[in-house]
Amino acid sequence: MSEKEKSAGQLLKEKLLRSPKNAGSTLSEEELKAAFDYCEPYKEFISTCKTEREFIDWVIPVLEKEGFVPFEPGKKYVAGDKVYINNRNKAFMFAKIGRKPIEEGMHIAAAHIDSPRLDLKPNPLYEDQELALFKTHYYGGIKRYQWTAMPLALHGVIIRKDGTSVTVTVGEADDEPIFCVSDLLPHLAKEQSARTLGDGIKGEELNILVGSMPFRDDEVSEKVKLNIASILFEKYGIVEEDFQSAELTMVPAGKARDIGFDRGLIGAYGHDDRVCAYGELTGILASDPEYTAVACFADKEETGSDGPTGMNSKMLSYFAEDLGRPYGVPGHVILEKSKCISADVNAAVDPTFPQVHEKNNAAYLNYGIVVTKYTGSGGKYSTNDCPAEFCAEVRDILDGAKVVWQTGELGKVNEGGGGTVAKYISRLEVDTIDVGVPLLSMHAPMEVAAKIDIYMMHKASEAFYNAK
Repeated sequence: MSEKEKSAGQLLKEKLLRSPKNAGSTLSEEELKAAFDYCEPYKEFISTCKTEREFIDWVIPVLEKEGFVPFEPGKKYVAGDKVYINNRNKAFMFAKIGRKPIEEGMHIAAAHIDSPRLDLKPNPLYEDQELALFKTHYYGGIKRYQWTAMPLALHGVIIRKDGTSVTVTVGEADDEPIFCVSDLLPHLAKEQSARTLGDGIKGEELNILVGSMPFRDDEVSEKVKLNIASILFEKYGIVEEDFQSAELTMVPAGKARDIGFDRGLIGAYGHDDRVCAYGELTGILASDPEYTAVACFADKEETGSDGPTGMNSKMLSYFAEDLGRPYGVPGHVILEKSKCISADVNAAVDPTFPQVHEKNNAAYLNYGIVVTKYTGSGGKYSTNDCPAEFCAEVRDILDGAKVVWQTGELGKVNEGGGGTVAKYISRLEVDTIDVGVPLLSMHAPMEVAAKIDIYMMHKASEAFYNAK
């Protein structure tokens, strides 16, 4: 319909009202192809990087190939320089130095690179009923029942007393064993079925099957445990005490896969929040920034953002101080002029469970990235509530770059809610807003994201870094 054929009401509606549309029907064929092509290497990435340490092992060679070098505090950097900081192999920052003086601030995009999982306890290995198992302590907010009777892989690192390390990955290759949490058969689950859904599987029931064959010696007890310990010593050179200084975790085994006949969705473990981190990475690599562009990848978001690698640490403020010191510019001056997009996923409306959302302020798959002015729960408790001025600026940036976007909250006001790293950055006097990819089945062993939305995270990051 041409403009001349539209009624006065139709024209006025277009002018005054916002009417988000499914981008699958509005994007050009070229843009759709770009989105699908962009997601092919993303699937390889999300299949490979299942822990924060694996992400950092993967990203450093990528950045060094692009000319990034380790950051040197006290050195004067000039426009075009590219640096990175590796924080204990668990958190990471990198930056492109912009053309604007550093005292005019930075453009920061932050994400977290940890995901919910099953961590091994410090004394994990035990034997019961002549089976060997690992005890776990789940990490982050999970529905515990989702982690039973499914293939799991062991990922992590072991640090011996002498400081040498062993990297462990078992369960991803076709010729490797997998692991699992066993569950009751329905025939014998009368008591279990009477539990609430949340307690269907209790924390101490998330035990991992790791072996069943006994060590062939009639003179020892706990033969199956001993056999597993013997295998671990032979393969990795470790003894049981080495578990005390290990970071070992069970994550879903297998690769990311397309979902649906039309292949428009991706099912994978760890979209939350490495999907946003990946978009920030590709966005900054594609950018030519006026302001110094910074990507900040934090650990521990799923457990409260504490510790030396969480966003509640001093790593960002220390970086600002170190960057400004050679120019006589205090770090707080840089941060006060800086702006940030806190890139974290949001909940997409699930047609099976629409009742938890308020439809006018909910996110939908294929409607682009989600802009969230405030997070928190209840009466905006524990929130970052972005200033309206910066909200308007972000709208202008996204529209100028033809980024498909939508607004969204994390469910109805009293349904639950949740937070991101935004509040820890905004408390440094940095204007901060949440921007991220909508997901189905968030925090499940397999989360679902739309390829269009994943691509729009890349476009949004690039546009933000390039903003004047």
